[in-house]
Amino acid sequence: QVQLVESGGGLVQPGGSLRLSCAASGRDFSGFTMYWHRQAPGKSRESVAYITPGGATTYIDSVKGRFTISRDNAKNMLYFQMNNLKTRDTGIYYCHVVADKGYWGQGTQVTVSQ
Repeated sequence: QVQLVESGGGLVQPGGSLRLSCAASGRDFSGFTMYWHRQAPGKSRESVAYITPGGATTYIDSVKGRFTISRDNAKNMLYFQMNNLKTRDTGIYYCHVVADKGYWGQGTQVTVSQ
């Protein structure tokens, strides 16, 4: 059974940091591009960043210079280091990979608030 399990979310003040993790099991995803998506309250889910099997990364403009996506293929893990968090970064963050089909984690809540 393939599973993606996110962790590391929480409540943080503006300017703070969080590190999200996504543990993949049941299948080797080292050969596939992996994504972090987020869904803000009342908004559609959006792709925030992705990383190719070789480690090339892409980010949406609003997180460039603040967030870093990385992966450990040996451990089948995906990470998301989020620094200088802003209130607009609040949302549920999802790990996503498309292999034979799309796989999603259950999401982890990130709340940036005073």
